[in-house]
Amino acid sequence: MAARTVHTVCSHDCPDSCGVLVTIDETGRATRVQGDPNHPVTQGFLCGKVAKYLDRVYSPDRLLYPMRRRVGVAKGPLSQGKEADAFERISWDEALDTIAARLKKISDEHGPESILPYSYAGTIGVLGYGSMDRRFFHRLGASQLDRTICSTAGGDALLSVYGRKLGTDTEHFRRARYIIAWGANVHGNNIHLWPMIEEARRNGAKLVVIDPYKTRTARVADWHIAINPGTDVALALGMMHIILRDGLEDAGYVAENTHGFAQIKERAAEYTPERVSQWTGIPIADIGRLAREYATTTPAVIRMNYGIQRGENGGQASRAVAMLPALVGAWKHLGGGLQLSTSGAFSWDKVTIERPDLMFASPIKRHSRIVNMTELGHALTRLDNPPVKALFVYNSNPAAIAPDQSKVLEGMARLDLFTVVHEQFFTDTADYADILLPATTFLEHKDVQGAYGHYYVQISNPAIEPLGEARSNVWLFSQLAQRMSFVEPCFRDTAEDLIAQALRTAQPEKQDAWMAGMTEETLNAAGGHQRLQFASERDGEPFRPFANGPFKTPSGKIEFFSEALAAQGVDPIPSFVPPTESRHTKNTAYPLEFLPRKADHYMNSTFANLHGHQMMEAAHSNRLEMRSSDAAARGICEGDTVEIFNDRGSLRMKAHVNGHLPEGVVASRLNWNKLSPGGNNVNLLTSQRLTDFGGGPTFYSTLVEVRKVTA
Repeated sequence: MAARTVHTVCSHDCPDSCGVLVTIDETGRATRVQGDPNHPVTQGFLCGKVAKYLDRVYSPDRLLYPMRRRVGVAKGPLSQGKEADAFERISWDEALDTIAARLKKISDEHGPESILPYSYAGTIGVLGYGSMDRRFFHRLGASQLDRTICSTAGGDALLSVYGRKLGTDTEHFRRARYIIAWGANVHGNNIHLWPMIEEARRNGAKLVVIDPYKTRTARVADWHIAINPGTDVALALGMMHIILRDGLEDAGYVAENTHGFAQIKERAAEYTPERVSQWTGIPIADIGRLAREYATTTPAVIRMNYGIQRGENGGQASRAVAMLPALVGAWKHLGGGLQLSTSGAFSWDKVTIERPDLMFASPIKRHSRIVNMTELGHALTRLDNPPVKALFVYNSNPAAIAPDQSKVLEGMARLDLFTVVHEQFFTDTADYADILLPATTFLEHKDVQGAYGHYYVQISNPAIEPLGEARSNVWLFSQLAQRMSFVEPCFRDTAEDLIAQALRTAQPEKQDAWMAGMTEETLNAAGGHQRLQFASERDGEPFRPFANGPFKTPSGKIEFFSEALAAQGVDPIPSFVPPTESRHTKNTAYPLEFLPRKADHYMNSTFANLHGHQMMEAAHSNRLEMRSSDAAARGICEGDTVEIFNDRGSLRMKAHVNGHLPEGVVASRLNWNKLSPGGNNVNLLTSQRLTDFGGGPTFYSTLVEVRKVTA
């Protein structure tokens, strides 16, 4: 076999969705990964996480064969490097037959809704994220999973205002003159936007970061505004107050394109700089300066990330921030507007690839119940009629990433719970598996992918043969369907079939105009990626989402006031309601606000087990960051062992005293449980409370206390 280069796509949960070129030697081994130099956003480089990707693919710790828990070995935490001792190797036939038999038995005895799939964005490829797996669980009649763990509050907020999840083109940020990174650590977690911002800054743009934590991005910004956690909605409304008071709104754009202006004007009038300053901790003068600079500098763009919607009022916070570009008419200007997600531009045919109609062929012959993944702890310990008797985990590591960890682990340790885990490594979740199945990496399977941070469709070709007996999600659930005697032809679809269906090339008359004519063949012929075909660009004009209407909202306009939310019992206009767990509730037992941050060098919990990534993260791993005043008040010095605790649990860490946080806020970073002191990570302290709408998690609405460990 001759040496060659293969185009694939990084499928990890990141807005950049990088084009990746993989060099394969004569033996079929991958020897190099590099960013696609012809991809306009990737621009030939990869983040530090994926630049080391071959360390992951060829790690000696990869799961390569199906395994079964040994008789007599209890479910629970296993020491890193010793996990395999708890399992015995079995064949794929034995694994599939065992799983099928157990699922049939559980379905017969307790009903199919007692089976719960649990997955998220371990891969964001269209096929790997949700295709054959959805068909399988729909046909089975299993409980449906509401996949809320990351972005639903913000996504629903964007839909409530604009009707579609679109945003300013990443490539147009270079044209901006005022850039606000609102809860967005661009330099750490959205690195391919950074060159666009730097180009804009060289041309005179100002970068403002609004974030409670002094992130890598904040440290190199022109201005860092350290906001108190959970008060973003108050700041956005305070900015509106000043913009409207001083007549800085774009009256023409507002009159032509928005709905509910009178109501938002009335609401904003309540949010004086004095009140907003008390909530946010931002000086009155800075609130005024921010509002005026934003409203009077053109083009102005906001990069809002999902951090602000992971608090109890996250939906309303996201709505309020999303309204700012409409108020000042920023969408009219190339490089202006807002970006939270571009995912709504990709019109995948999800009905065909997921087949929800198959639920009516299941034993229950109706839509099955829905379980919110954020409430996994409740689902495994409280849910009844029927209780969850089987848990099938793939594309996720819930033992590490789900909130209220003690409840999650209590449920996963149940002797009567049959658990299947499809994984690449012995994660915290794999420690609880009855059957453990080896999964492919994105170098080892075919997929098609869009992005939530740019407007390119990409084909992800397999660069190498699967290592050992690793298999893709598509293969796994197709094989299981056969073992379950599902006769529908869709379970025999190949990856190529599914790609054609996702692109609607199997039904060209239904293909969205933005993706018209795209096929696996055209994507490969174009070097692996094709830009969406926006009508304006065909006419020689750049794509500016929301520059004018009509909009896909009920009113056909940008909605400051949402009748749809009102019908759900949600305030139709943004307002600041202090989170239950926040400084505003004056909780004397737990007076500190806790930020369980993502690690800069991991992808959620992915990469945390790899030595090279651990070395990059070492200075921050298992550290509790505190402001000097909070540390001094508790007699804590740099390097002291401290206990951080609330009613849900306690952790021990080393104190790191710095100026990266406002007073009254502490922070630590997500890690695997088995790599954390005491065997638990930051999610031991978080709750299963949900956001104001969207059903999302409230990781950043968490109160704790900290004390020095003296013995």
